[in-house]
Amino acid sequence: MRRLCATVLIMEAIVAGLAIPVAVQIDHAPAAAAGAAGGAAAAAAALLAALARRRLPWTIVGGSVLQALVIAAGAVVPVMYFLGAIFGALWVTGIWLGRLVESRP
Repeated sequence: MRRLCATVLIMEAIVAGLAIPVAVQIDHAPAAAAGAAGGAAAAAAALLAALARRRLPWTIVGGSVLQALVIAAGAVVPVMYFLGAIFGALWVTGIWLGRLVESRP
C-alpha cells in the first residue's frame, strides 16, 4: 500500500506543478497566486509521498485532505475539477487495493 499511495502522490505532484502555467496562460490567474497554490500542492504531495514509507496513517489522512484541496483548485483552474476527481478515484482505489492485498494470508 505504501508504494501505491506514494506513486499516486508523486504523479499528483507532477500534475499540480504542470497546472501552474495553465492557470496563468489560459485562466489568467495571477502568476504569484498560481505559483504559490500549485507549488504548495506539489510540495505537499511530494512530502506525503516521502512520508508514506514511515507514517502511512498520516499519509492516508494527509493525502485525502490533499485530494479535496486539488478538487477545490478547480475554482481557479476549471480542469482541476476533472483531474482532481481522477486522482481522488486513484487515491481511493489505491487504498482499497492496498488493504485488500495486505489482508490476504
